[in-house]
Amino acid sequence: MKQQRYGQAIRLASTVGLSREAWLDIRQQGIGSSDAAVAVGLSPYKSALSLWLEKTGRKQPEDLSSKEAVLWGTVLEPVLASVYAERTGRKVRRVNAVLQHPEFPYLLANLDREVVGLPEGTGILEIKTASYHSAPQWEEGVPVAYQCQVLHQLAVTGLAWADVAVLIGGQDFRIYRIERDDDKIADLIERESQFWACVQDNRQPEPDGSDAAGKALLSLFPADNGQTLDLSESPEYNQLFAELLNLREQKEVTERKESEIKQRIQVALGTCTAALFQQGKVTWRKAKDRLVADVDKISQEHPELIQQYCKPVPGSRRFTIQTTAHPSH
Repeated sequence: MKQQRYGQAIRLASTVGLSREAWLDIRQQGIGSSDAAVAVGLSPYKSALSLWLEKTGRKQPEDLSSKEAVLWGTVLEPVLASVYAERTGRKVRRVNAVLQHPEFPYLLANLDREVVGLPEGTGILEIKTASYHSAPQWEEGVPVAYQCQVLHQLAVTGLAWADVAVLIGGQDFRIYRIERDDDKIADLIERESQFWACVQDNRQPEPDGSDAAGKALLSLFPADNGQTLDLSESPEYNQLFAELLNLREQKEVTERKESEIKQRIQVALGTCTAALFQQGKVTWRKAKDRLVADVDKISQEHPELIQQYCKPVPGSRRFTIQTTAHPSH
């Protein structure tokens, strides 16, 4: 049976009536456009290690469909597509397919809409909604993570351009053009291919220092076994440990200096609420009083309530640092 095409891409599956379970099964086969920035370490929300856990079946992808931002994004997508068409005079339509790169089958893409009937050829319409607080991220163009998403879509489809239509804060509608850049696309494909090799080889990618990577490591290694790993003869890990100690010392010095400066400014403030400087301001406000439960008293006078309303909280691993004490001569 001849494969159906969309541009250069293969139509891997129709999304019409596709269940969430079937959709997740397809996503496991490769890197989707929303995965692109994550796979190459450019997502502010998720780490490559977290994505690797999902793609290797070690962790189920989080269901974001009930989250307010995602819910409203889904509801507003057809509305914003209509607004784009009305404001630009261009024709948009759904593609309704999971698309696959013809040369790199692990590169997958879904398009919000396609833009058709133009002299410059068919383009992609990517629709976004953003909160008022994230508006600064859009001041200099499309945020890097979304640029990765669109370049990934252009890579899969072979198309030459895409428009990103974003509604910011519920009332600021903007349109940004992203042109095909073959050098950037080649670099993106190379880095995504490196990530996918980690998936296929069952080899975890290096953590990137993000909170998301830290959570992924706790998910990957939730408990310790009481054994001690001797790395004292490893030049690589001894160098890493030395760097860690040096950074910790620098951090302590910096934090102490920061506290000293802050306290000197607090002395100047006295009972004032705020102070102005050439480069900004500081405030020193008293927080509102609040009521908290006296757990010790409740446990003494009504221990049955503690039993009734307590819930177990699983412990998590803590990373601590100890240095070897060298005897003085």
